[in-house]
Amino acid sequence: MHSTPPPTRHGIRHFGRRSFSLLALCLAALSPSLQAQDKPPLKIVVGFPPGGSADILARMVADALRDDFSPVVVDNKPGAGGRIALNAVKAAKPDGQTVIVLPSGPMVLFPHVYKKLDYDAVKDFTPVSQIARFQFGVVSGPASNAKNVADMVAKAKSDPGNASYGTPGAGTLPHFMGVLMEQSAGITLNHIPFQGGAPANNALLGGHIGYKFDVVSETAELHRTGKVRIIAVTGNQRDPQVPEVPTLRESGINMEATAWFAMYGPAGLKGEALTRLEKAMMKIARDPAMKEKMLKLGYEPFGSSSPDLAAAQKADLTRWEKPIKATGVQLD
Repeated sequence: MHSTPPPTRHGIRHFGRRSFSLLALCLAALSPSLQAQDKPPLKIVVGFPPGGSADILARMVADALRDDFSPVVVDNKPGAGGRIALNAVKAAKPDGQTVIVLPSGPMVLFPHVYKKLDYDAVKDFTPVSQIARFQFGVVSGPASNAKNVADMVAKAKSDPGNASYGTPGAGTLPHFMGVLMEQSAGITLNHIPFQGGAPANNALLGGHIGYKFDVVSETAELHRTGKVRIIAVTGNQRDPQVPEVPTLRESGINMEATAWFAMYGPAGLKGEALTRLEKAMMKIARDPAMKEKMLKLGYEPFGSSSPDLAAAQKADLTRWEKPIKATGVQLD
């Protein structure tokens, strides 16, 4: 019976070196995942419930950012039209780990609409990047039967009492789209606020109101099937979902208004933390797969720099001040 000879000192040294080499290789292979686990997540806050347009877009952005920022989480904090989420981001550390994806309304409309807003839309946040733009359609229903903007203007002037338009509620962007249309076209429209977009849509289809201002993607199918007619779009160019529909400017009305989604961080976000987010968002906007997804949702992909988003916000704050004040709408 043969016994295994004891290892020599040379063998022990050799075994030790080989083992440490293998251990180093294993640790090197594991280190990215270990680092990812140790790293705090990039939190994207959304002020609306899961399944809505802001949530869908935020989750698309989160998926696209995971290559550079893993882990990434979406944190829904719905309520108060997005103000609860905004206050959560306002209170966060400006370290680049907490941002918000939101539509433009809370940043350009609410400062004019609310008597006491618990945040300053300019001073309390750092613009990161504009993500996407979208425009609205001027929608004519069975009650008005207007086939184009000239029809709408003529009918409103001859019978202003019946020129009504519905919106998801007072103080919403469609409400002020109507006010801007009144000012631009020299007509009077009767605003009918509803509790949400669906009731307003039902009233349009049922012939209870004549018109509605709505996101093009929400109405394009009804337009194609002939149930309603989009007679104009509010942007500076035609919408690819309904390319046959002219813009308001093409229809003789000197008006252009769009809305957008953007990413913001808390005030004080700067340096490498801001630059990294800014560059990643502009990279997303150039990605063909992301572009295709956004276009299917009716959004125009638009990755901007931080200063460009700040300029867009400033311009829209100025644009909406006059029509909002003209309504006298002031919410608590």
